[in-house]
Amino acid sequence: MQAGHGEPQYINGKMLEGNCFLITGIADEHSLAMYTAKEIIAQNGTVICTGLGATPYHNNLSEKAKSFLNNTFNQFEDAVKKELPNSSYFAVDVTLDESLKDFAKSLKDQGIKINGFLHAIAMDKTIRQKQVKPLIDVTRDEFCDTMDVSAYSLIRLTHFLVKYDVLAPGSSICSLSYIAAEKVTFHPYRNISIAKAALERITIELADELGKRNGTRVNAIRFSPFMGSKAGNATLTDKDIEISNKVSPLGNARPEDLAYEIVHLFRPKSRITGEIRHVDGGYHIMG
Repeated sequence: MQAGHGEPQYINGKMLEGNCFLITGIADEHSLAMYTAKEIIAQNGTVICTGLGATPYHNNLSEKAKSFLNNTFNQFEDAVKKELPNSSYFAVDVTLDESLKDFAKSLKDQGIKINGFLHAIAMDKTIRQKQVKPLIDVTRDEFCDTMDVSAYSLIRLTHFLVKYDVLAPGSSICSLSYIAAEKVTFHPYRNISIAKAALERITIELADELGKRNGTRVNAIRFSPFMGSKAGNATLTDKDIEISNKVSPLGNARPEDLAYEIVHLFRPKSRITGEIRHVDGGYHIMG
């Protein structure tokens, strides 16, 4: 934050009392999704968390793939146990329908209803060591894999939660995006920018479908560049952060600002839906 701006203030109380939310995308304790989970609990809500890990539906995995999935899940599990004690968590692979089905059915069998969820899942193998592969060189598999994880997963996760009657009527769904879904930015994301643009369009279409179906709201938020998470650290540099902080009228937004906005959208009986909101210190208004 730039000088002159105080700590953000938010209502402390019981805004989400009696409400349960699914949180996806926690990789470790520094993930943006973790900040949201902690704020939900601060508002007397409860959370269920999912993280990438080996499932019974992963077949014929190489030793390298097994090691990656196990290490990823262990970091997720450690973070949840440390920061969100007494919260339930599951290994889920959003690219496998069987995994999503098993997860939704498990919640159904336990009599669990959720009042919404945070979609904070993204993947792009074309970004390595802060170098972005030119779009013209992106392979079909790289493009489709990124679209599958980062955008289509919102549809499939919603599908199974609705199919098994786990997502309560009047729920709120929120996903994480960023300004590169609309504009070429100072840091030239390519492949994943297209997936995020698709995610935002999916958000709008689901807002229409689910709003008419049972009053469920669907929104997305574009957040400031953030290096605290694994994803941000893999793609951004200190210079990128400095540029956005300087350009943004209020300076870069903080993870807490994002969490407050998501909780605002999660609050019961809101009539906000189909929006692509900005929590970026005003970066999006600059040319």
